[in-house]
Amino acid sequence: MTRSISLRHPHAILTMAVLGPCALFLAGCASKPGPKAEMAVANAAVQRASTSGTNEDAAAQLQVATGKLASARQAMAAKDFERAKQLAEQAQVDAQVAELHAQSERSRKAAQESQDAARVLRDEINRNTVR
Repeated sequence: MTRSISLRHPHAILTMAVLGPCALFLAGCASKPGPKAEMAVANAAVQRASTSGTNEDAAAQLQVATGKLASARQAMAAKDFERAKQLAEQAQVDAQVAELHAQSERSRKAAQESQDAARVLRDEINRNTVR
C-alpha cells in the first residue's frame, strides 16, 4: 500500500521548508572546487621570490611566504578549501613583500656604495688640491 504525502499537511510543508534548503546547501558544498588557481598563483609567486638575492636580503619575509604556502597545501589536503584559499592569497602577498624588501635593500646598498665612492673621490680631490 502506497501512502502519498499531501503538501496541504502542516508537517509536510515544514519538512520541505527545512530539508529543501539543507539539501541545496549540501549539494553546493559537495561540488565546491578547491582554490587551484590561487594555489598556482601563490606557488609561482613564492618560486619567483626565491632567488639568492631575496634569500639574502629578505630571508624572514620569504620564510613567512613559504610557510603560508605550506599551510595552504595542508589545508588543501584536508579539503579546507576556504582556509587554503586565504593562506594561498596571503602567501602570494608575502612573496611580493619579500621581493620588494629585497629590491629595497639592494637599492639601499647601491646608494650607500655610491655615497662611499663619492666621499673617497672628494677626499682624493681635497688631498690633491692641498698639495
